[in-house]
Amino acid sequence: MQTRRTFLHRGAVTTGGAALALAPGSALAKPPARAAGYGPLVDDPGGLLDLPRGFRYRLIQSVEDRLSNGAPVPGDFDGMVAVAGRQNNSVVLVRNHELRPPDTATKAPVVGSKPFDPAAPGGTTAVEVGPNRKAARSYVTSSGTLNNCAGGGTPWGTWLTCEEDRTTGHGYVFEADPNHPDNELSRTPIRDMGYFSHEAVDIDPRTGIAYLTEDDFRGSQVDFDKEVPGTTRSSFLFRYLPKNRAKRPGALQDGGRLQAMAIQARPQYNMDLGRTGERFQVVWVDVNPQEPHDDALAKGAARFQRLEGCHFVGGALWFDDTSGGEKRYGQVFRLTPSGDPAGGGVDTLELFLESESREQIDAPDNLVITPWGDVWLAEDGDDGNRIVGITPGGKTYTFANNRLNDSEFAGPTFSPSGRTFFVNIQDPGHTFAVWGPFPRRNAGGQRAMAAAPPRHRWKPRVSAELREYAAKTDMSPYEAAAHQRLGVALA
Repeated sequence: MQTRRTFLHRGAVTTGGAALALAPGSALAKPPARAAGYGPLVDDPGGLLDLPRGFRYRLIQSVEDRLSNGAPVPGDFDGMVAVAGRQNNSVVLVRNHELRPPDTATKAPVVGSKPFDPAAPGGTTAVEVGPNRKAARSYVTSSGTLNNCAGGGTPWGTWLTCEEDRTTGHGYVFEADPNHPDNELSRTPIRDMGYFSHEAVDIDPRTGIAYLTEDDFRGSQVDFDKEVPGTTRSSFLFRYLPKNRAKRPGALQDGGRLQAMAIQARPQYNMDLGRTGERFQVVWVDVNPQEPHDDALAKGAARFQRLEGCHFVGGALWFDDTSGGEKRYGQVFRLTPSGDPAGGGVDTLELFLESESREQIDAPDNLVITPWGDVWLAEDGDDGNRIVGITPGGKTYTFANNRLNDSEFAGPTFSPSGRTFFVNIQDPGHTFAVWGPFPRRNAGGQRAMAAAPPRHRWKPRVSAELREYAAKTDMSPYEAAAHQRLGVALA
């Protein structure tokens, strides 16, 4: 009899629940022409991942396995990136472990040779995956950090791991190099990128500017219509302008300016008031990297609820707020920079999609832009979790469903070829490879997504009276509509 444990350790390969292998030229191997998604999911007999028909997965590594040096694989898998390996067409996955000291009672910590803080159990590991989509070796790439949640890959092939923490000595970004694991760079915080509860980071490859999301848990999470400024939760979007924009490991350590995003002429603007399709002109304010959250709040930066993943692709930064919006189901934003700050111009921010139901999107967390241009979100909701896609037309679809438990998907990333999708289930800790009839890599599709107009059938009707009120009070029409919904008298 096959148990779940033996199933996992045999490196299961499934076809989205259907026990058949598709020939490369079969009809099922071709996705519908830019339809939203790939059809209904098929129940997985292994009880792990439901996928559309024609797709397969393999469990690459779990917490039940061992690293190449014999140490246990650390628990709580989270953010991850896939970079090209040095030999045999391999791919190297660099993976976060979101661990705190209490977690070590039941989960193995990250044990490296050069920890930043020997008492801290978090860090990053790497898994080298061969062309057969099986793990060839695995090892520690950085150690001694706390609550390594998300992060981001760099254009030069390293991983920026972020501490979602704000305790004494912890709350920084570190750079892990899979080719030089657990080295001095990996244990040196990039202090000018800020001391705060980091979530994710990504870099504009054209300008070298890094964008960072904050997930700060201070304050209360309340209903949309019960917010009280100063007592409710707030997080901010930051950017880091490095002095050294060389595309090499360690360049970010040479210092730079940290800034917070604000909405032009609207101090402390609450992004819950925005509506899908609304465009905002953005300004950036310098903040103290040692207290960026408090400084951003004092200087009127735009307020979000809890920012999560981000990815810069096709000329735009995509990021999400896991509990943003009127119904608290989440929001997806798109920031379009005008170019290098020295060249002038104004950046623009758009609310691309606000979820209206748990079926549409429920608590988006990690985020990745697919090689062909769709936005893919890893959910972290309360009632089971999925990988949800968004097309340029604003339609949503489900690509994968976690059947194992209610734990979140984390670390969605694609191989450099675009042929394999890698993703984690955080608890107890599993890393999967998924492949099948994905569209080909298409930089044009990614640019098209970056320019696609937001579409949303729930856009409010704005009367002439509301437009007049908005013009008098220097608001957008949709902000005025939000004020009306909250019962504010229109003078």
